[in-house]
Amino acid sequence: MTNYEIADQFSLLSKLMDIHGEDSFKAKSYASAAFNIEKLPVELAELDDAELYSQKGIGKSLGAKIRELLSTGKMSALDSILLSTPAGILEMMTIKGLGPKKIAIIWKDLGIETLGELEYACNENRIAQAKGFGAKTQENILQSIAYYKQNLGFHLWAEVEETANTVLIQLRAIFTANKFSFTGDFRRQNETLEFIEIVSDIKPEKLIAAFAAMEGVKIDNQAEHFLLLHIPNQPRLKFYLVETEMFYEALFTTTGANEFLIAFLEEYKIPDKPRSEEAIFEANKLAFIPPAQRETRAILAKAAKGAIPGVIQASDIKAIIHSHSTWSDGVDSIEKMAKTAIDKGFEYMVISDHSQIAYYAQGLSPERIAAQHQEVDTLNARLAPFKIFKSIEVDILNDGNLDYTPKVLDTLDLVIASVHSNLKMSQEKAMERVLAAVRNPFTTILGHPTGRLLLSRKGYPLDHKVLIDTCAENSVVIEVNAHPKRLDMDWRWMEYAIERGVLLSIDPDAHATAGYHDVYYGVMVAQKAGVTAKNNLSSYTLAEFEVFLEAYRKKKAKALI
Repeated sequence: MTNYEIADQFSLLSKLMDIHGEDSFKAKSYASAAFNIEKLPVELAELDDAELYSQKGIGKSLGAKIRELLSTGKMSALDSILLSTPAGILEMMTIKGLGPKKIAIIWKDLGIETLGELEYACNENRIAQAKGFGAKTQENILQSIAYYKQNLGFHLWAEVEETANTVLIQLRAIFTANKFSFTGDFRRQNETLEFIEIVSDIKPEKLIAAFAAMEGVKIDNQAEHFLLLHIPNQPRLKFYLVETEMFYEALFTTTGANEFLIAFLEEYKIPDKPRSEEAIFEANKLAFIPPAQRETRAILAKAAKGAIPGVIQASDIKAIIHSHSTWSDGVDSIEKMAKTAIDKGFEYMVISDHSQIAYYAQGLSPERIAAQHQEVDTLNARLAPFKIFKSIEVDILNDGNLDYTPKVLDTLDLVIASVHSNLKMSQEKAMERVLAAVRNPFTTILGHPTGRLLLSRKGYPLDHKVLIDTCAENSVVIEVNAHPKRLDMDWRWMEYAIERGVLLSIDPDAHATAGYHDVYYGVMVAQKAGVTAKNNLSSYTLAEFEVFLEAYRKKKAKALI
């Protein structure tokens, strides 16, 4: 080990001790040792014991640790503290502006253990409200995380959409005689992806020449019909390059998921040099399958029986269900949230700030709920016919109970029940907790069912089939949380929910008016499961939603008798 490598080990130990709240004197001594070791004019690895202990600041304890590092490459004191440190905390330490004290607050006080959770908390405006932080620090953290993530490889669909569309528009503008189309994961609207994939009939040398003028562009892989480009600070571009007459065959074969494509080729054939994708389906007497739904064998069986039903569109969303305001951890007032919803053409909104146990999010006490309801009544009188409905995103407690008494819950128009704490549960514990909440007569909507954060947190394990069956039995709606880092419930279970008659609700979980756009991402992923407007609660008109709530009130009253 070089002196720099040894110093890094002591620096890391010092920072981790600060984060864990251990002996501050020792932590400072290790930080001082790291500083001194870096400045030494000789390499410690070349010194005998006498020479080692003669160096400034190196006593027996420190010297023993240096010898341990030099002989084994490890330090037991560091290994011990690493075992009790979540991997995500180490990742946070790479983020500019986050020192040990701030990380300790994030981890110990806010219960955040991964970089993805931290980013999500910043987007929810929770970090700005923590002690020692603020809006500017929160924004700096978000910028640093974005910079860090640029080279990690995988991306959210929502994060690459703008780049992808810009690239395609520019290519079509430059090469007007050539065909270009998205394909692969991006075209299928997958939640996460590694590449932006494009099919084209352009010649490789023309494409290379176009990108060569851009500073920093690297050609990672090149073959006769394949090109992989790495643009600085952008997702990699994967091009499939074919002759013009093979364009639509290539588009079809590169779009579908493996299961879909294998199943298709087992039973059907691609006609020679098809003029369009529609021609491929027509030649096989199949209804056209939209790209987003080309995932499984099952969709082919449906296409063989007739037309695929039209899927939900962003224009079908009539309401903002699940939104937060300045009453808890939101950025905007209820009035601003409502007026923006009106400007965007929505018919109503559901205000659902956090419940009392969510202290980190300024959760509402029963008294504050009553005060908020007075404000809502005033706004409703002024903003009619637009209507604000009274709700709370109520925490599901560890035992499955909801975070208020029945008396308080009964003052709400509807209840969104969600898990926000103690996420490291076994499937048995998670199921007990969530099913108890689903069976609670006050629960209207089950919010973000698994608690996952894409590319950051898997979420707690659930038996989706049992969960959906229980929601069906108790007339509970399942949320499709449209935040692009959640998209929870997973689209792979939406079709089963629809089969069981369970309503879905595509909700933005908006913590600011800017969050309203997230319903678009929820719609994109719901399209993959064939969700239609009639399957989605937030597509209900105001009159239809009032009828829905009346049925909910009757169900609740019957259960409470």
